[in-house]
Amino acid sequence: MLLQILLVAHIVVLGYWLGSELVINSTYRYVSHGSHIAFAERSRLMEHVMHVDQHVRYALVLQAGLGFSLAALYGLIPGGESTATIAGLLCVLWLGFVEAVHRLRHSRVGTALGNIDRGSRYLFMALLLAVATGLLGGNWNMPTWLRWKLALYAGVMASGVGIRLALISHFRTWKVMAQEGPNDVTNAIIRRTYLRATSVLGVLWLFIAAIVVVSIWKPA
Repeated sequence: MLLQILLVAHIVVLGYWLGSELVINSTYRYVSHGSHIAFAERSRLMEHVMHVDQHVRYALVLQAGLGFSLAALYGLIPGGESTATIAGLLCVLWLGFVEAVHRLRHSRVGTALGNIDRGSRYLFMALLLAVATGLLGGNWNMPTWLRWKLALYAGVMASGVGIRLALISHFRTWKVMAQEGPNDVTNAIIRRTYLRATSVLGVLWLFIAAIVVVSIWKPA
């Protein structure tokens, strides 16, 4: 019964993830092209975008926790129930950390936590790729399709980092707009940033689509 519940949750979280991404992108587009809207209102909507972005982070963490728990319970990675329990506990701790990073993001502590968060994601991507290529766990009874899923999941995380990098110019320009007011130049920068970030988001969605295909097809 537990397996079925976790498997359904694994699927539901994917829909939750994609839905959140669509809401974020749609609202961000409205903000980016809203030069006719009072800046105070645009700023309020941008803050809403940052809050909704948390749901994407939750989904990423939940997928990792559920995925490793299912792999352990199906015997695809060592440890069985023990590994699944550890994955679940780490998932809860990671969710708490992600929430702390968000709530404290405007403080000095939040800046330090944000740096730790980014660094931990790079380490996790390296771990995923190490397992996917067999550098770690090469003797595990892990099918090829699951190793492909891990590699693709690392691609999803890398795309998320790419979106963050694409948005650097947005936050720099937004700060200037808050101090000096928007103008044609700064509005154009915000629109270009939206296009760059959305292009990377498209790559992220392709990775997710590939994960779904691999999960259903299960190539040998």
